[in-house]
Amino acid sequence: MGVFFLIGCLNVMDAQEASQWRGANRDGIFPDKNLLTKWPKGGPTLLWSIENLPKGFSSVSIANGMIYTTGYKDSVDVLVAMDMNGTVKWQKPYGKAWTESFPESRCTPTINGNWVYVSSSIGVVACFNALTGDLRWKRKASEEYKGLYGRWGLAESLLVYADKVFFTTGGDETTMIAFDKTTGKTIWITESLKDEPSYTSPLLIDRGGKKIVVNVTTKYIFGVNVEDGKILWKFDFGVYAEERNNNTNTPIYADGSIYLTSGYNHKSIKLKLTEDGMHVTLMWAEGVLDNHIGGVVKVGDYIYGSNWKNNSNGDWVCLDWNTGAVMYDRTWINKGSIIYADGMLYCFEEKSGNIALVKATPEDFKVISSFKVRKGGGPYYAHPVINNGILYIRHGEALMAYSIGI
Repeated sequence: MGVFFLIGCLNVMDAQEASQWRGANRDGIFPDKNLLTKWPKGGPTLLWSIENLPKGFSSVSIANGMIYTTGYKDSVDVLVAMDMNGTVKWQKPYGKAWTESFPESRCTPTINGNWVYVSSSIGVVACFNALTGDLRWKRKASEEYKGLYGRWGLAESLLVYADKVFFTTGGDETTMIAFDKTTGKTIWITESLKDEPSYTSPLLIDRGGKKIVVNVTTKYIFGVNVEDGKILWKFDFGVYAEERNNNTNTPIYADGSIYLTSGYNHKSIKLKLTEDGMHVTLMWAEGVLDNHIGGVVKVGDYIYGSNWKNNSNGDWVCLDWNTGAVMYDRTWINKGSIIYADGMLYCFEEKSGNIALVKATPEDFKVISSFKVRKGGGPYYAHPVINNGILYIRHGEALMAYSIGI
């Protein structure tokens, strides 16, 4: 949820100096090497854990020798900063939270230099000093621009590039806003697509010499020129939905093409951008990998992730990136989130908290090692994070750090 390129990936921030949703390029790929290819019985060594965080489905971000996440407490979204041993250094409330169904926070903080950027589940956008927690600026973005909400509020993890912070409001006034990252002043707003925002966090790509922010509303996937806020193209993703159109997954970009998937029997699609970045055309659509809220990863010429059978069940799938052909469709406990590092898939099923280590190969989904998370409460919705040989797992009010380096 709540749940990130020069004809490839544009590293929008230095991966060693900043962190954000699903890694440096928002694609679930983590650069760590020399990781264990098999875990001890019972799982890798637990280095430390903390069990009294404000509840959240958000992942963690790591930069400046600190760990950041968000949580829900007393009807407010809270930004939390910890040291690398899990000791809380400060907590800062930043906006009234969504208080209806699934109120737990879903925004993963975005760190840019010495500043951390967050959005609340009702559309407050804020910037804090990443070291001290002092508030730099705050905007009630959705309220100011008459934005809309889904049935679970909002779940966007903010994208920062150059001098701008991007936020998707939806509604009749605009669809996306660019704020000045230093002052919080509005730089531009897009035209309105007359649609609701989804629960998706945007992606930055480069095509035809243009930097383009790609995001998803309830109906459309669209691209915005970062310089002036012009919507360059839109594609009706909603026509491929069979049940609901609750989009949550950040698109995947490679080779001048964009892949997007959503749950609820929604077909996934691959789009091709023209060389100038001004238009998109459909390459293929397929109906097996309808990922719910766990994201997908592209490794080589294959896409890996879990699909949706119903809200409580799903299988694990591999697709051919070029054709959309299904390489495998295998059952393992339940659907969930997925990340990749050093040749291996890390699969975190959301029903009972098992984590599997699986070789990233299109031949089969074969669990090499697994263990069960036993701390925290509620659904296992937070996506795992790997940094410096440590696997970070968030579960409700708990955060755990496991040693997975050789």
